[in-house]
Amino acid sequence: MTKDNPNGNPLDEDLVDPLAEGADAPSEIEALIAERDSFRDRFMRALADAENARKRADRERREAEQYGGSRLARDLLPVHEALTRALETANDEQRAAAAALIEGVELTLRELNNVFAKHGIHVITPQVGDKFDPQQHEAMFEAPLPGTVAGHIIQVMGNGFMLHDRLLRPAKVGVSSNPAN
Repeated sequence: MTKDNPNGNPLDEDLVDPLAEGADAPSEIEALIAERDSFRDRFMRALADAENARKRADRERREAEQYGGSRLARDLLPVHEALTRALETANDEQRAAAAALIEGVELTLRELNNVFAKHGIHVITPQVGDKFDPQQHEAMFEAPLPGTVAGHIIQVMGNGFMLHDRLLRPAKVGVSSNPAN
């Protein structure tokens, strides 16, 4: 242990007290403080950038999970429509003659609907008399039909489809264009 250092470490003779140097000491301290503040600022910005990148990647991952299959879903919509149309066009005589075939088509459509529901796809089924919603419907024509209200659906030509909260395909409808009375 040395007399000048109670911790037992020898004093470094080359170290100089910055306050003893005179006028350069405060400017050197200020420069070191500025450099420290600059490093702290850069560190905080890098930390914020890393957090933003993590949040963005998490959001993109969630969107890919929810909406990644939208192309496949769009490709399956005509299959759903074809099965639905086949069941709608079959009359009682055809249903009796080909009961097993009709039952197979119904089961296939039911299974397709179950798969759609499992993956967040639901059918938009507008009704005649509903108000036209441009967020879910596509107006195929407008016609002044007596006894209807302007802006309401007068004919449904095709159902629409949603994937969670995104529109896969709008429902195709005809809209009344009656002038206001």
